[in-house]
Amino acid sequence: MGCTTHPPGPGPAALCCQSPLTPPVLPQMVVWDEEQFQGRRQEFTADCYDIEACGFPAIRSFKVESGAWAGYEHAAFQGQQFVLERGEYPHWEAWSGSNAYHVERMGSFRPIACSHRDSKMTIYESENFLGWKGELSDDYPSLPAMGWSSSTVGSFRVHSGAWVCCQFPGYRGSQYIVECDRHTGEYKRCLEWGSHAQTSQVQSIRRVQQ
Repeated sequence: MGCTTHPPGPGPAALCCQSPLTPPVLPQMVVWDEEQFQGRRQEFTADCYDIEACGFPAIRSFKVESGAWAGYEHAAFQGQQFVLERGEYPHWEAWSGSNAYHVERMGSFRPIACSHRDSKMTIYESENFLGWKGELSDDYPSLPAMGWSSSTVGSFRVHSGAWVCCQFPGYRGSQYIVECDRHTGEYKRCLEWGSHAQTSQVQSIRRVQQ
């Protein structure tokens, strides 16, 4: 389905987590303090607020065994964000190669809740859910190519699932993770997307996969 846009007007109230739930997946990630899965090793199944508090000077490689995770440049879930889906990440280029700038370490990370059969989100032209809107239920490597007339998105309503919004087409540039289960699914302005969000430029969006 393409990106369907609608003229300005009052929209429906946000309905968070309205899609049928699938059985939850226990998140699991194994991290190492050296590249290529060398050095000290530790397994995580829940939030890590500060990797240094766990005795690691840095994380330089890891394997996501199950679930999807959000990685952050700094402690306390601050700084650049990275979506970490199931697979191996032997060095920093594997998770930040398409980012606006390279980040060679992560300071914190947490599981992403995306246990929904369907992912649905409404994007709006302006802050506070105003202006033209588009209904999304699929991956969109280029919003302009799908008919979105602007290079920016002012606000989001996440009805189900979790999504990663990227600064440039092709899922490149800074990443912003938006979820039904956080902010009650409502992101009124770019400052709510993350501590690193300095612009509302978003030109590609995709669903987070477990």
